[in-house]
Amino acid sequence: MSSPSAPTAATGPSPLSGHALPSYLDPAHLGPWGDYLQQIDRVAPYLGPLGRWIETLKRPKRSLIVDVPIRLDDGRIAHFEGYRVQHNTSRGPGKGGVRFHQDVTLAEVMALAAWMSIKNAAVNVPYGGAKGGIRVDPKTLSLAELERVTRRYTSEIGLIIGPTKDIPAPDVNTNERVMAWMMDTYSMNVGETATGVVTGKPIDLGGSLGRREATGRGVAIICTEAARHIGLELQGARVALQGFGNVGSVSAKLLAQAGVRTVAVQDHGGTVYHGGGLDVAALTAHVAAHGSVAGFEGAQALPSDSFWDVECEIMVPAALERQITEANAQRIRARMVIEGANGPTTPAADDILNERGILVIPDVIANAGGVTVSYFEWVQDFSSFFWNEEEINQRLAQILRGAFEAIWEVASEHRVSLRTATFIVACRRILHARELRGLYP
Repeated sequence: MSSPSAPTAATGPSPLSGHALPSYLDPAHLGPWGDYLQQIDRVAPYLGPLGRWIETLKRPKRSLIVDVPIRLDDGRIAHFEGYRVQHNTSRGPGKGGVRFHQDVTLAEVMALAAWMSIKNAAVNVPYGGAKGGIRVDPKTLSLAELERVTRRYTSEIGLIIGPTKDIPAPDVNTNERVMAWMMDTYSMNVGETATGVVTGKPIDLGGSLGRREATGRGVAIICTEAARHIGLELQGARVALQGFGNVGSVSAKLLAQAGVRTVAVQDHGGTVYHGGGLDVAALTAHVAAHGSVAGFEGAQALPSDSFWDVECEIMVPAALERQITEANAQRIRARMVIEGANGPTTPAADDILNERGILVIPDVIANAGGVTVSYFEWVQDFSSFFWNEEEINQRLAQILRGAFEAIWEVASEHRVSLRTATFIVACRRILHARELRGLYP
């Protein structure tokens, strides 16, 4: 089967002036939400009669903005802005992470929630899409301050989250400890232990085996499937990773087991390169000790901008959104780009990569391993019966491989990119659910 490619008729970005934008957004600074709207425009020709419901996808169901006041360790009072957006719940409760980052905006969280709707439908788990965030740099807070921020934020959004309403999970700068605080705060407020209110929890609090590695494992599974479809031999192939947190480091570890050499890694602190392959285990230990790949002795330091020029077969952007743009897409020297991060490639860059014959495996399938195992965790919490890690990894691989195969077939049938194919599959499921449920009242 040949590699899917996008038709010229449906690839040009649509002018966003044609969209009825919410009054609280600045049309000139839509950021990731603007990218998402363009992606929805591209899928519109393939929705058939369901297209009458497409505006549902362009409008979040619910957006909550909260003030998060806390007492700092020195006695001062600080205020932070927090968000929780539920994009669509036609197929089930909202599901999506919470990120703590100083640059979080409402438009960004809206886009991330929308991508979660697409992702959950693409792998056919019974969730809608949601996302949350706080505008805070967690590195400026003590552990006690971080706990107070988490607990106050959870209390403020508590009226719209819950095991059958909206289930948060870890994201950028949040982890198992943060999820434990969120679960405990919600439980104290409702008067009973509610382990199912969040996923990505510690194992001893109802977390699932395999959850911590699930997103990176999913990237590796999808990479293997995509490589098989395009005839790329993984043994000896080279990968360049942007981001070496949970997703990037686990991806590198699992791809190394398939014979892939990690030749370049970039994170917030710097970029390191070794043409023969970096020692992934040693690099992981270095990052754990120093907080960044910078200064790793087993590699050559590169200027950060040179990362995009690294010669490789596979590139994995696993950091933040909007990293691959018109400015650097022409420079990428890879056969595949696998999006470990959410929204790392702009629509204009997507077109450039497609024209150059570089296969892009979109975030809404490439990093869906995390939410898939979050679904397993949620199911286990409800049943109070837990699976072993081998069962979880087998179920994860089965779901992701089946979802990818279906998406590849749609891409080949319509001669569209894998991103558009994923949106076709997902949007049809979401809008069919919307049509079946009808409008109330």
